[in-house]
Amino acid sequence: MSGSKPRLEDLSIIVSGQGGDGSLTVINILADVLRSVGMRAYTERDVLSRIKGGIVAATLRACHDERLCIGSQIDLIVVFDLFAIRKQAHRLNDRSIVIYDSSGGGLPDDSGVPEGARVIGIPFSRHAVRMFRSDIYKNSISSAVVGRLIGLNDDDMRAAFEKRFGRRGAEALKYNLDALAVGHELADEVGLAADEGLYEIVSADSKPHMLITGNEAVAFGFVVAGGRFFAGYPITPSTDIMEWLQKWLPRFGGVVRQPEDELSVINMAIGAALTGTRTMVATSGPGLSLMQEGIGQLGMAEIPLVVVDSQRSGPSTGMPTKPEQSDINLLVYGGHGDFPRIVLAPGTPQECFHITVKACNLAEKYQLPVFIALDQGLSQNLATIDPIDEGQVVVERGKRLDAESLAGMAVYKRYAFSKDGVSAFAPPGTPGGMSLVTGNEHDEFGQVSTDPGNRTRMMQKRQSKLQSMQADLPRAVTHGVETADIGFVGIGMTHGVILEAMDILAARGVPTQYHQLQTLWPMLDETPDFTRGCPCVFVVEYNATGQLARLIVAHGGEEAHIESVLIYDGVPLRAEDLVQKVIERMDSRRHKAA
Repeated sequence: MSGSKPRLEDLSIIVSGQGGDGSLTVINILADVLRSVGMRAYTERDVLSRIKGGIVAATLRACHDERLCIGSQIDLIVVFDLFAIRKQAHRLNDRSIVIYDSSGGGLPDDSGVPEGARVIGIPFSRHAVRMFRSDIYKNSISSAVVGRLIGLNDDDMRAAFEKRFGRRGAEALKYNLDALAVGHELADEVGLAADEGLYEIVSADSKPHMLITGNEAVAFGFVVAGGRFFAGYPITPSTDIMEWLQKWLPRFGGVVRQPEDELSVINMAIGAALTGTRTMVATSGPGLSLMQEGIGQLGMAEIPLVVVDSQRSGPSTGMPTKPEQSDINLLVYGGHGDFPRIVLAPGTPQECFHITVKACNLAEKYQLPVFIALDQGLSQNLATIDPIDEGQVVVERGKRLDAESLAGMAVYKRYAFSKDGVSAFAPPGTPGGMSLVTGNEHDEFGQVSTDPGNRTRMMQKRQSKLQSMQADLPRAVTHGVETADIGFVGIGMTHGVILEAMDILAARGVPTQYHQLQTLWPMLDETPDFTRGCPCVFVVEYNATGQLARLIVAHGGEEAHIESVLIYDGVPLRAEDLVQKVIERMDSRRHKAA
């Protein structure tokens, strides 16, 4: 029977209902099972800034190849609330399958489901209430039905349930396993017996995969890089970093603190970093705004700190659960006065790990704040990646002095002038050392000074780091055909969409190339050079004002070659939509040229 079934190659699934129905739970369970059998998985969430209620959705893409975005068309949708189908119907086609909770009746006539789509009604809530006296178990029941439909093995589903619910206690595990069994019985009733799924699932890769978010990868990278103090205040979408570290960092001798607000976060982190402890904070736009005065202190006192900004839709509270990349100006230019900083931008969870390690090293080596620019999608979406080899991590502490090296010095000057702008540092309490720290301008010893000559030299000293660090900054990654006339530039969650759009265009005979930035600041020459060398460059970014494109142009990019693709409605861009924008813009250019 299995030989007649198509192999599962690429499948996109939505689970949607009211907030609190457990849509994300279903998707995460399915993603974990698919990872365990060798498939690549990627998830996405569309949730509201509330604890319960309102239509929400979680989406899963399962592929043989790595895809870090959701497909443009949805193959299967599971809805727990009939209002949800109206919201998602535009993403369905006549080959889609709709599974809905029929406890309250059939689909309405105006549901929007395309003619030809297969519709299956199953009373999930009714069975959950009858069997367990709570409709929350409808998500576990539906997981069984979906697993059967797409061809997952019952035993693999059971193992995933044991893994997920076992840590919640014996009672929770029992009820959810019982719900799984109920789901399999319901699947039998609608003709989805074991081994009768639509697809044959064949492992694409024999090696184990990790299923991880960007936030988790950042936290993991911080621990492996020797980070031992973290301060944070809960704010979507960065909170997962703190929650992960609260569980794991103390096991490595580290400390996690949640102060009363972001002002306290940055000041507590400054104190920890001054002791020579590797320190990190994580926040989102509103929190980063509150931290600006403290970040200025980092610049003046040359204190190393890693600051993670998980960007979201703004301004003000904005749309806390929706993606945006509108903090670029704040990251690059934020704060009063002039001081050097580094802004790095990973594009995958794997890069989140490695760039966090790099950020920790750069912060201490050059004694300055290093920002990591994430966004809601990269922060919170799960992705299947190859295992991270933490054994390859190298920790660099910079010009760190101990008692022995201090004993060999005639005099220790904390802010001594140097060729590369970096002064040797002795942690406070080191015998023979001295630590004077102020937010005022100071001389080489750290004593307050307003002398014009000293001020000029100190400013030049700090700014010279921007030049001396050039060789250490992460370079852009080039994808595609380097001689192509059409190019892309993007960061964060644009990465997967751009790569898939390139594949679609290549299949249509249109070669493209992609300059994936990893260092936003200081702007490396390679990025303006790319825009000058490529006749048409699509800069794809999640904001309304083209902050990334403007930054590139301000530092030598060719404005006439740049076409901005701006997304700021809170909805992730799809590859087919990007392809359509490229075709329309190229047609418009040809028309103008004619």
